[in-house]
Amino acid sequence: MILVTGATGNVGAQVVRAVAAAGAPVRALSRSGTADGLPPGAEAAAGDLERPETVRPALSGVTALFLLPGYTGQRQILADARAAGVERAVLLSSSSVPGGEESNAVTRYMMEAEAAVRDSGLAWTFLRPCAFMSNALEWADQLTKGDVVRAAFPDVRAAVLDPYDIGEVAARVLLAESGRYDGEALALSGPEALTAGERVRMLGEAIGRSLRFEGLTDEEARADFSARMPEAYVRAFFRFYVDGTLDESPVRDTVEKVTGRGPRTFSEWAVAHAAAFGG
Repeated sequence: MILVTGATGNVGAQVVRAVAAAGAPVRALSRSGTADGLPPGAEAAAGDLERPETVRPALSGVTALFLLPGYTGQRQILADARAAGVERAVLLSSSSVPGGEESNAVTRYMMEAEAAVRDSGLAWTFLRPCAFMSNALEWADQLTKGDVVRAAFPDVRAAVLDPYDIGEVAARVLLAESGRYDGEALALSGPEALTAGERVRMLGEAIGRSLRFEGLTDEEARADFSARMPEAYVRAFFRFYVDGTLDESPVRDTVEKVTGRGPRTFSEWAVAHAAAFGG
C-alpha cells in the first residue's frame, strides 16, 4: 500500500492518479478524507499533517509514503511510519535547497523537511521541482475581467513543470525496486525555460483569446505579495527572483530518465486546463 499525503492538492492528486494507474494499491490522505475525484481503486483516508495522531491509523499496511513539506507534525509522522513498518519516504522538496540559504524562509523549511526525512531511518528520495505550471491558475481571476495578465518578475525565466509529471516521477520512485532511487535528490523541470509573458501568450493560444502581459514593477509586486503572504515569504521570493539566488531556467532530463518520456509542455498544460480560464 502506498500512502499519499496532500492527496487533493495539485501534486498529491497527480501522485494518487499515477500510482493507481500503475495498478498499485494507494491510500489518499486529506483533511476531509473525501473520496470525491479519486481514481478507481484509490482508498480515501482522513488525517491532518499538523496532528500526527490523526495520521497514525492511515499508516497501517503502508510500505511507502509520499510526503508534503512544511508542517510541524512531520518528525512524529515519520517516527510513526517507521514503527508501522513503512520502508520508504518520497518527499516533495524544492529546487531552492541546493542553494542552502537558511536565512530564506522558503529554503529553510524545505531544508528542515529534508533533514527530518534523512533522520527518520527510512529509505528516502527527494523530489526537487522548479516552479509549477499550475501557478498560472492565479491568473484566472484577472482573465474573467479582461485580456490583460499582470504578474511579478517579468524578466525571470523558469523551466516550469506540470504537476502531472511530478506525479509520474513520484509514482515510479514509490513503486521502484528497493534501493533504485534511495538516497537521491531528483531535480525536476519542464522542457523549456519561459518568461511569464511567454506563458501568457501560449495560454491565449490555448483558449482562443489575444492576451496581453504587463509586468509588475518590484514595488507593485512587493505590495501584491505582502497583501497575501507573511513578510518572511515576500523576502524569500525577492531573494529568489530579484536578487537572483535561485535559477530555475536550466532544463533537466530527469523526468525522461525516470518515466521514459519527456515532460509536458506549457502549451499542453494550457490546453488541458483551458476551462479554468474560460476557454
